[in-house]
Amino acid sequence: MKPNVYAKNCASRQVLNRIGDTWSVLIVHLLRNGPERYTALQRGIEGISPKMLTQTLRGLERDGLLTRTVHAVVPPRVDYALTPLGESLLELVAALEMWSETHIHDVQVARAAYDAAA
Repeated sequence: MKPNVYAKNCASRQVLNRIGDTWSVLIVHLLRNGPERYTALQRGIEGISPKMLTQTLRGLERDGLLTRTVHAVVPPRVDYALTPLGESLLELVAALEMWSETHIHDVQVARAAYDAAA
């Protein structure tokens, strides 16, 4: 059966949900310049809870988009890095970031007009 993101149980929809998730997009973009530690990711994404960061990192790792490397040092050090599959998302993620920053004013105007009419 051909993948179809519109089909309720299609695995491609699960992938779309993963890569379209706000936290996933931000994590992928933060890892664009190379490996980062958990604390650097947490500092880089305002508003993400430790639980959500951990869940998102695990999901991205499970889907093959990033690797988790534990270094045998005291205290333990863990680095996260994009895999080649994760790196293949960078152009798309950068385009989403640019679009959102370019069009935020238009969105805010539309929201204000909608709210005023409601």
